[in-house]
Amino acid sequence: MEKNIYHTDVFANRHIGPNEVETKEMLDAIGVKNLEQLIAETIPQKIRSSKELNISEALSEYQLAGKLKKFAQKNKVYKSFIGLGYHQCITPAVILRNVFENPNWYTQYTPYQSEIAQGRLEALLNFQTVVCDLTGMGIANSSLLDEATATAEAMTMFYRQRDKKMKKNDADVFFVSHECFPQTIDVLKTRATPLGIKLEIGDFQNFVFHEKCFGALVQYPTTNGQIHDYKPFIEKAHENKSLVAVAVDLLSLAILTPPGEIGADAVVGNSQVFGVPMGYGGPHAAFFATHEKFQRSVPGRIVGISKDRFGNKAYRLALQTREQHIRREKATSNICTAQVLLAIIASMYAVYHGSEGLKRIANKVHTLTKILDTELKKLGYNLANSHYFNTLTIEVSQEQNAAIKSSALKCEMNFRHLPNQITIAIDETTTCEHIETICEIFATHNKLSAANIDFVNYQTTDVLGAFSRSSKFLDHPCFHEHRSETAMMRYTKSLENRDLSLTTSMIPLGSCTMKLNAAMEMIPVSWPEFSQLHPFAPQDQTLGYQELFEELEADLAEITGFYATSLQPNSGAQGEYAGLMVIRAYHIGQGQPQRNIALIPSSAHGTNPASAVMAGMKVVVVKCDEQGNIDVDDLQQKALKHQDNLSSLMITYPSTHGVFEEEIQKICQIIHENGGQVYMDGANMNAQVGLTSPGIIGADVCHLNLHKTFSIPHGGGGPGMGPICVQKHLAPYLPGHSLVSIGDNKAISAVSAAPWGSSSILLISYAYIKMMGKSGLKCASQYAILNTNYLKKRLERDFKLLYSGKNGRVAHEMIIDVREFKSITHVTVEDIAKRLMDYNYHAPTVSFPVPETMMIESTESENKKELDQFADALLSIRQEIREIEQKQADVEDNVLKNAPHTVWEVTASEWKHSYNREKACFPLDYIKNNKFWAYVSRINNVQGDRNLICTCPSIEEYEE
Repeated sequence: MEKNIYHTDVFANRHIGPNEVETKEMLDAIGVKNLEQLIAETIPQKIRSSKELNISEALSEYQLAGKLKKFAQKNKVYKSFIGLGYHQCITPAVILRNVFENPNWYTQYTPYQSEIAQGRLEALLNFQTVVCDLTGMGIANSSLLDEATATAEAMTMFYRQRDKKMKKNDADVFFVSHECFPQTIDVLKTRATPLGIKLEIGDFQNFVFHEKCFGALVQYPTTNGQIHDYKPFIEKAHENKSLVAVAVDLLSLAILTPPGEIGADAVVGNSQVFGVPMGYGGPHAAFFATHEKFQRSVPGRIVGISKDRFGNKAYRLALQTREQHIRREKATSNICTAQVLLAIIASMYAVYHGSEGLKRIANKVHTLTKILDTELKKLGYNLANSHYFNTLTIEVSQEQNAAIKSSALKCEMNFRHLPNQITIAIDETTTCEHIETICEIFATHNKLSAANIDFVNYQTTDVLGAFSRSSKFLDHPCFHEHRSETAMMRYTKSLENRDLSLTTSMIPLGSCTMKLNAAMEMIPVSWPEFSQLHPFAPQDQTLGYQELFEELEADLAEITGFYATSLQPNSGAQGEYAGLMVIRAYHIGQGQPQRNIALIPSSAHGTNPASAVMAGMKVVVVKCDEQGNIDVDDLQQKALKHQDNLSSLMITYPSTHGVFEEEIQKICQIIHENGGQVYMDGANMNAQVGLTSPGIIGADVCHLNLHKTFSIPHGGGGPGMGPICVQKHLAPYLPGHSLVSIGDNKAISAVSAAPWGSSSILLISYAYIKMMGKSGLKCASQYAILNTNYLKKRLERDFKLLYSGKNGRVAHEMIIDVREFKSITHVTVEDIAKRLMDYNYHAPTVSFPVPETMMIESTESENKKELDQFADALLSIRQEIREIEQKQADVEDNVLKNAPHTVWEVTASEWKHSYNREKACFPLDYIKNNKFWAYVSRINNVQGDRNLICTCPSIEEYEE
């Protein structure tokens, strides 16, 4: 018998798709002896790493679970009354199990291919409806990153909406109430400064609007819980042609007058309280609602209703010409992702509870707050609130404050402590016992005894008065039909079945890295020791998180070849922005504030120029040559031209064309010689880890898409994380935070609401790195390159490949050119994308970075069988195009132009097409065993934009 004392199950073997036999077959097909030869022919030798990563050896899943349990034990889950926009809440088990922990939901991609994304699009439309109904506004987007960034988006939207007179007067002042959340003010400072916007922070009741003021922000209820009547303030703003944003507590609007009814121009906030765990800061779905007249200026994505080619109702992403990948440096926002999974959870929470349930929860929270208010007054305390929803501010002496804090901690409770005040925020999980304990704590430190409280018969006074809501909300049938768990389970399942995810097939989206999101990486996110911590809990209660952060920061710095890491940016675009703001701060620190020119290649992702503009930079585009590489001569010329004002170069490596450019070190040297810094977009890091690094190529800062390279799932369009890594000279400028002591005294102000961004999903990337280990991480990059080069070999005879390196190799992604088909057969890249749905596949990235092309990325997680199956699908489609070329198929009535084909179409009694049903739906044998049906046929995008409908139809429309 063979002796073995070690764990036999190596995680990397589970994560990486091809086995040894498949690997050899693929290498033979490509024409190389081994992986090392392939990598040598793909990555320039001068930038190859000469040493192993200084990262620990791989842990087994069992070992990782044990290590994370130790971290969890170091976190203390106290009852949080801190508030500040984050509250403990109850995630209904039917939602936790069937959505949050369900790979059918969390492994989906952003719903650009709407026909195979109808489930999450309906859920997002529900989210938009919830937000519009509760806020009283006309249109809402399908989520943003967090409340603080949502307020910043409101500020910049208002700035763009200035009328001619305001622009002539150079109106550049944005008023911010000092009663807004401090983390919001922190982020506003970051966003305002590079755009030349001046923040005026003060008391809204004393503020006088003037010709320089274009907008304002107030909090409802305020940080300390007070509810103000903002209607006169908003009226004065409008008289001045200024716009007003209101940041709200979404649950409070179940019983409070909606801001839309008092004239607000935008309403923002966080939907976390709708069943999403605090997660030590995230991820959560922020929201943004405004008037329909601003629909083309709304940041983020909007789900709208259109029709498919048979006239059936169909959902889609509306007004996509607003998006940054199209508008580039003219974009109004760099938002590239959202918080789709969390928005879906919040929407399901509203579906499950309905308007009556939300009112019950809000009334319970409000009633317990009123009881606490009355009891504390009986104990002799003065409270600062006259009108409130769930937060009370109690005036105390410094001695009382310290003593009450000590007693509360002994009772495992966290209050928010200010110099002479304590604030207490009540939430859905608060019980009568909690109220009694709080009263006992306060009584002890006022030398009194707390009375027994008769909660059942307690008589409270009305503290809302004129602020009480009278308007109805959530009348749509969806919010009334799924109250039982059975009905809710079936509803979530019915939506889930409409969407293609990684549970169906590979998703070959170039520059998106749709790799495995392993179960063991996901499981700890739900553990209460990680999910139930408030982002501003005392740090001695979060020691497990702190230890995990330190290890992850060190590992990411090692992988990138850099000195330091910030985990704060909570999306890739946010990471871009943070990196550029760090560069900006560095130049200012060097006494060179004039350096504001960003050189950006024409092939760059649209977030690059959008982020540069947001960081106050001027974009100068650098040409690419015929091989898709940066035109070094053009770069040299423009760097010299702008050498006195050069801030940075933004590059992606390997390039968005799927090639390791040979001259990358020379490119970085040119920038440094002319006084600039090099920012590397980490979108394609999956081809670098363990093989080369941003540090080796000469970059100064990069962001990492943890939702790509490091296995955080895409969640149907979020969450994501975009930490930045920097060289030593930039480290002092990494983001700080107003409420938590992080960063250097030179740190830029916060870019996200929470100090470590969406902290809870950092567990996923930590788990990925620890289970892969240094050898597994390197193998992942090698296999990412192998798999794509194998696909290249399978496809290159039938499709024109646009770019490759000097040895004919591609990196981890490649571009196939389908432009030639259009002139002869009228077949477009969209037709091919839709036809792939009939083959059970999501399309590769369409028309980026080159119009009418497809960018394919297979990732290391797919085995040879899946790669061959996808290749067979594309080759079969190529044959279908040939049939049109050879006039064997009609130019208009063919399988491509009519794709996708739905089950309703092929089972209808009438079939009018010139091809048969089998060809339409089962063109290859593998499909018969596991057919995925598109829920709707091809959607009419033009109609959806011309007739924009972004909420659920009203009940009256159903009655008609």
